[in-house]
Amino acid sequence: MTVYKKRLIAAALGIAANIAYADTTLLNVSYDVTRELYKDIDAAFVADYRKKTGETVSVRQSHGASSAQALSVTQGLQADVVTMNQPNDIDLLAERGQLVPANWRSRLPDKSAPYTTTMVFLVHKGNPKQIKDWNDLARPGVQVVIANPKTSGNGRYAYLAAWGYKKQQGATDAAAQDFEKAIFRNVPVLDTGGRGATTTFTQRGIGDVLVTFENEVGLMSAGPGAKDFDAVYPSVSLLAEPPVSIVDKVVDKRGTRKEAQAYLDFLFTPAAQEIVAQHHLRPRDAAVLAKHAGEFRPLKTFTVEQMFGSWQKAQQAHFADGGTFDQVVADKN
Repeated sequence: MTVYKKRLIAAALGIAANIAYADTTLLNVSYDVTRELYKDIDAAFVADYRKKTGETVSVRQSHGASSAQALSVTQGLQADVVTMNQPNDIDLLAERGQLVPANWRSRLPDKSAPYTTTMVFLVHKGNPKQIKDWNDLARPGVQVVIANPKTSGNGRYAYLAAWGYKKQQGATDAAAQDFEKAIFRNVPVLDTGGRGATTTFTQRGIGDVLVTFENEVGLMSAGPGAKDFDAVYPSVSLLAEPPVSIVDKVVDKRGTRKEAQAYLDFLFTPAAQEIVAQHHLRPRDAAVLAKHAGEFRPLKTFTVEQMFGSWQKAQQAHFADGGTFDQVVADKN
């Protein structure tokens, strides 16, 4: 046997040994605009877990519109954990197939939401249309880019934020719906997810204003395109508390509960909270938040529970078939 063949065999055996040694692989099914966040968190978790346990864990990521991702999990996508942008998408896992228990919110701190964000605006440099608040989105001649509330939690938050803004001004539900109609008449395209909406606005050059999560605006404002865009904070907005959960049926089937639980627990540690802040999301850890206080502007917010009673009520009234959003879009057409 030649030396070359010996080396090939040794290399093949080494690869096989490495594959056999890969202790556990987790799949994190997440929403559209968290690719960069979880890339950094995954690397930090893998290193931390190996240091603490001596075991090797790898984490794969899947990203897309939040509600579409949740539906994929109910249809068989083998997610060990889900990190969604609104509770309805995890409630869906409980309702369809009992993949998680109904009390999933109570299993981790802060209603299982390791960070918060809110809805703000991204406009072209200099803000040529002088867009300052939600009322400006309804003005004739203003093009608004918003993700589709039917498929995207990002779009849902935007819709509910606008509705809540109008209600806080004393509007009736009928007036709030008319306000939504005026806004969505200005929406040229409904992308299925938040990152698609960002691409439409920043790369395709469509629209005068993008309505999206604060962290997505922060990413654009701090990136290569910072010279082209400005962030605008409205007078009031909706507090987003993106939740996370183990997918119980999957981890018990795969034998990955211990690793999946460690992964979600890691999200609440100071190390992960620092990564959260660096990605323009508001950390839950008070010390980390204080450290980055200069980045996060004070903003008056309200919650879905305060304005709509619960996520379930908001979903049924606004986004179920025949709800207010369907009526808004029908009027647009």
